[in-house]
Amino acid sequence: MTLLQVFFRRKTIPVWITLGACLLTLFCRFEPPRNPPQGKKVPARVLEVDDGGLMQLGLLTTGPQRLKVKILSGEHKGEIFAATNQLRAQIDLDKVFKPGDTVLVGLYHGAVPGEATLNAQDHYRIGWTILLFALFALLLIWFGGVTGLQALLSFMFSCLVIWKILVPVCLKGFNPLLVSFMVVVILSAVIIFLVAGVNRKGVTAFTGAIVGVLASCLMAWLFTWLFKINGAVMPYSQALLYSGYESLNIADIYIGGIFIGSSGAVMDLGMDVAAGMSEVFAQNRNISRRDLTRAGMRIGQSVVGTMTTTLLLAYSGGYLTLMMTFCAQGTEPIDFINNPYVASEVVKTIVGSFGLVLVAPLTAFCGGFILRGGRRKEEAENA
Repeated sequence: MTLLQVFFRRKTIPVWITLGACLLTLFCRFEPPRNPPQGKKVPARVLEVDDGGLMQLGLLTTGPQRLKVKILSGEHKGEIFAATNQLRAQIDLDKVFKPGDTVLVGLYHGAVPGEATLNAQDHYRIGWTILLFALFALLLIWFGGVTGLQALLSFMFSCLVIWKILVPVCLKGFNPLLVSFMVVVILSAVIIFLVAGVNRKGVTAFTGAIVGVLASCLMAWLFTWLFKINGAVMPYSQALLYSGYESLNIADIYIGGIFIGSSGAVMDLGMDVAAGMSEVFAQNRNISRRDLTRAGMRIGQSVVGTMTTTLLLAYSGGYLTLMMTFCAQGTEPIDFINNPYVASEVVKTIVGSFGLVLVAPLTAFCGGFILRGGRRKEEAENA
């Protein structure tokens, strides 16, 4: 076997296609125009800290923290600058630096050591992010082999599509519902066919997943309107509107976020049912379409319960402090359920679960036709 044949075996062709799609997506330029930057952001090491300007207001801290930092990269590497960390009495955004910390500073053009004062913006986390992702990638490839590599590529492709296509295209004013649905279709096709292969099993899983996502989209649109949720419950939504994007329909963005958030679980369930049905059919080629569909239904019944609970735990975990606040204040159930933040999570969880419950029977029904194909002569005689 030649080296070219090794690299382009049937199992590795989807890997190369997805890798090419990742590179193509990486060079997409849908971002809105930006003003030329007045400088750049670089990592720096904190050498000295002066907390004399800080004031403690109960649990909150406000005031300037003065620093002396050493630049770690770029043309100013090794140079020492003064820096300021302004605390605004916001626990979620404020940070207090200590000597030895690595921070991200804004270094404007023409900054001169001893004269310029830099803005220390946050802890520098790029190194730990790369390390964490590398450990995850190595574990995935070590355990899954080629399949693990395919899963890693689908993970990277999903990140690129969301950041390079979904977000900037929505910012340009395109319909968030349509854009979100098209992105889910693309991601579902890449992820499912990359893992399952371009075969009847993959087509079954893809068909069931897309129908389930479409059902979630319709349900999300209906109940967002019935619950009177305007989308402003999403983090930073007001800041986004005041950043020059007043025309954005944040309610549609909220709806798109619902079925994007549940699409991963929908794909998992669709693949579980399709893979189980494919194995049943492989063991019994003479099985009837009706029995194969029933087998898919039983497989779906076995996993749909835990999958719906997965969505509940995932969404409720993100709002744990909100629920604790209501509990600490002794909020009555009627006030709790009618709170817009709680109502938005109720819609998100139940609508996502609704799509999951639907995807199992829909995948089983589609699999009965796709995997079984046309009726055999024996079936026609028994009909």
